[in-house]
Amino acid sequence: MPTDQLTTLNQAMQHAIAHHQAGRLQEAAELYRAILQVRPNHPDVNHNLAVLLVKGQQPAQALPYFNAALQADPARDQYWLSYVDALILTGNADAAQQVLELAQKQGSRETVVKALAGRLEACMVDLINEDRIEEAMDLARKMTLCCPLNGFGWNVLGGLLGKTGHSKEALAPMLKAVELLPLDAEVRANLGNVLKALGRLEEAEASYRRALQIEPEFAGAHDNLGIALQDLGRLREAETSCRRAILINADYAEAYNNLGNIVKDRGRINESETLYRRALQVNPGYAEAYNNLGNILQDLLRPDEVEACYRRALQVNPNYVNAHSNLLFSLSYIHQDPRQYLEEAQRFGKLLTANATGRFTSWHCPEQSSRLRIGFLSGDLRQHPVGYFLLSLLEHIDPDRIELFAYPTQLREDEFTAGIKPYFAAWKPLPGRNDEADARLIHEDRIQVLIDLSGHTAYNRLPLFAWKPAPIQVSWLGYFASTGVNEIDYLIADPWTLPESEGVYFTEKILRLPETRLCFSVPNVDVTVSPLPALSNGRITFACFNNLVKINDAVVGVWARILNALPDSRLFLKTKQLKDFFVRQNVIARFAAHGVGADRLILEGPVLRAEYFRAYHRADITLDPFPYTGGTTSAESLWMGVPVLTLAGASFLSRQGVGLLMNAGLPEWIAADADDYVARALSHAGEVSRLAMLRGQLRQQVLASPLFDAKRFARHFEDALFSIWQIQKPTAAEAAVG
Repeated sequence: MPTDQLTTLNQAMQHAIAHHQAGRLQEAAELYRAILQVRPNHPDVNHNLAVLLVKGQQPAQALPYFNAALQADPARDQYWLSYVDALILTGNADAAQQVLELAQKQGSRETVVKALAGRLEACMVDLINEDRIEEAMDLARKMTLCCPLNGFGWNVLGGLLGKTGHSKEALAPMLKAVELLPLDAEVRANLGNVLKALGRLEEAEASYRRALQIEPEFAGAHDNLGIALQDLGRLREAETSCRRAILINADYAEAYNNLGNIVKDRGRINESETLYRRALQVNPGYAEAYNNLGNILQDLLRPDEVEACYRRALQVNPNYVNAHSNLLFSLSYIHQDPRQYLEEAQRFGKLLTANATGRFTSWHCPEQSSRLRIGFLSGDLRQHPVGYFLLSLLEHIDPDRIELFAYPTQLREDEFTAGIKPYFAAWKPLPGRNDEADARLIHEDRIQVLIDLSGHTAYNRLPLFAWKPAPIQVSWLGYFASTGVNEIDYLIADPWTLPESEGVYFTEKILRLPETRLCFSVPNVDVTVSPLPALSNGRITFACFNNLVKINDAVVGVWARILNALPDSRLFLKTKQLKDFFVRQNVIARFAAHGVGADRLILEGPVLRAEYFRAYHRADITLDPFPYTGGTTSAESLWMGVPVLTLAGASFLSRQGVGLLMNAGLPEWIAADADDYVARALSHAGEVSRLAMLRGQLRQQVLASPLFDAKRFARHFEDALFSIWQIQKPTAAEAAVG
């Protein structure tokens, strides 16, 4: 190039830079473009023009100029940094990551590579803040490939995998992050979160404590340590840890919420309400706190507020499945209109169906099968009412006809769990994965009939059923209304509990067992039936050991009529909520409003199982609440020789007592309405000698009935499963591939 032309270009460059620095961007851009007409590969001019375009909100148009600058002079650190910044501004994080790789390959200085990595780290944070989780996870994964020694990328990848329900996949990245950043408290805490989700609670505790050694004032680590300690059953320590989090950060909504859960478990129900409300003061859009507040208001017997809380949680987060489940659970016994419940259940089902994109339509199942592979999915495979009814079936199921798989939805185990595990060919806990991954696991197990034992109760995984991992899916045992899930095909009932006319209020088809849908397991306690207490104390003691939630105002009114008609009688209530002083005072006030004094009430909290059964030694007659009647408590009462008085409703929920008593051979203990209920209570109470005779024979009577005849029940259960398999087994095409 001639010297005079070079001089002209240099002058033009100086003028352009002067315009640029003075903020006369249009003039600078015109000069830069003019120079590029003559020197198209000039690195500084390409770079400077690209910078102008970025400032002018045109990052996409700047990219070719940044690229040209780098091709002309790849050793200039600033070119790499500016190029990556522009790519990130255009939303092209993948290309930014590729530029980082290229810089490494071309031997750029370590400081530049670190700076480029820092730009990508900031980009990941922005994506997370914008709730673009999949993009952030993808960028983090690529970051770990191109910069395997960058601990931030591993930390983000592991943390996001954990938050999206892929805890098993999250563990390896988190361990790598800890290896690279051993003194980073956040990384240690994130590892604790993953370990906690996997049920490795002692290891999670250790990880949180290591984080707190590094950063003692780390409120999040204190809070999550509290949750882990709660899951370990160390409630006092858990409370201390969450309170420490609040001392560090007085506006920590999550810590108030978690502390509310802990004090609830410690029996301080009123205090937990205060804590949930404090969480909502800090964060009025905190859906989980509304949900938990609704749960506690159930225990405090404030049904109208319960429904309002769940609906508020759903306003905040329409996809909040747990709140929707809790709403349905509460509606199942708060409202008498089955149509309203069904409409809400159908809304729930539509939400699940919409979220389960790519559900299974074919299965690895043989069309002809003499042995069915059955899966039980439940959060209650432990000492729990569901477990007590399930055990008798497990003990008598024919292994030549049925192969059993267990899918626990929570990791808590006890002696009962250990006792039932041998009945299953496989035991596969689900926590640690999301619904799609768990559905795939079940599908790969070639389950032919998948049975949900939870419905809308705690630890349910109803969204998993929307993926249709098994060709036939069934609801049984743990719930007494429609799930609303379109992909659940059948609900198991019996002739007594679900009249034909009520089937229209279910999304499931009704599968009726011939005698009973429930078969109780003989309790594993050495407690005999005592003589009738009325014979020695001269008065009738009515009892109810059901959850207080079932004892609504109508029930209190009817029971008060009975107590007022028998002035010497007593009412004995025993349940977990009565551990709380304020709850006891509330119960006393409710009965006082009907003229029943506190001296007529015996109010007791929970005790160990054997002592619980011995409490029936102080009861003459059990009063069943309505419309939500007892199940487990009624079966236990009958086994202890204490007859149960129930009121027959129209719905599935309100006819559990009918099914139990008809199968026990006690039809005279079933009332048609409230007046009949009172009349029968007074009539039975007036026949002390007959009560004493019945008490002496009732245990043997129920043990010989369908309620305890597990062998007969198991055959009925097996036959029912084979019948629906023949009706709805996959076609040859559906069974060919999975």
